[in-house]
Amino acid sequence: MNIRLNFIVEGQTEETFVNQVLRPHLETFSVGCSARCVETSRKRGRKYRGGITDFKLPRKDINAWMREDKNPDVRFTTMFDLYGLPQDFPGYGDAAGLSNAYERVRVLENALSEDISDRRFVPYIQLHEFESLLFSDLHKLETQFYDRGDEVSRLVMTASAFESPELIDDGKDTSPSKRIIGEIPEYGRMKASAGPIVAGKIGLSVLRSKCRHFGEWIERLEAI
Repeated sequence: MNIRLNFIVEGQTEETFVNQVLRPHLETFSVGCSARCVETSRKRGRKYRGGITDFKLPRKDINAWMREDKNPDVRFTTMFDLYGLPQDFPGYGDAAGLSNAYERVRVLENALSEDISDRRFVPYIQLHEFESLLFSDLHKLETQFYDRGDEVSRLVMTASAFESPELIDDGKDTSPSKRIIGEIPEYGRMKASAGPIVAGKIGLSVLRSKCRHFGEWIERLEAI
């Protein structure tokens, strides 16, 4: 049986990653994919998408898409960053006191699942943000930023201090994306295009092996 899988994602980087990297892979498991960014506002009939400033926006968007598509053969999932998650997110208070990042994200995902309350929904929150995945093989950044070998080497040294790319902290100036931009400033304006390309160069097999929580999510999506 073919399954359709709808991704509600935080921004353009994640949307491109789904379309360029996840969609071709999941199609081999008879899972067809669609992705769209969270709708953040509407002005004069125009929709604006991307970014999560409070939970009512993604909740509204998820529920609206579920009402639009009630087919039992469709599934829904998310790709939201743990970094910068709004304080009104389900389970935020319970998760905030946990020092273990994996426990924290599971509390949030379980609370999100309870809030949406639909058997077709597979919650996922990225530890700590999309750029964590790129720390699985930072040398692939050089495929897009050709003259940044020294900067990439410094990032590799930074990554070596962490057990997993998913455990790189979510500090305002030390989150994965901020670390990359600190060494390669142009990544900041190119992240929506360069980030998914670099992730594709790294490859799903490496991403899954280096990023446990991400790998578990992909396994669930393959099995639906």
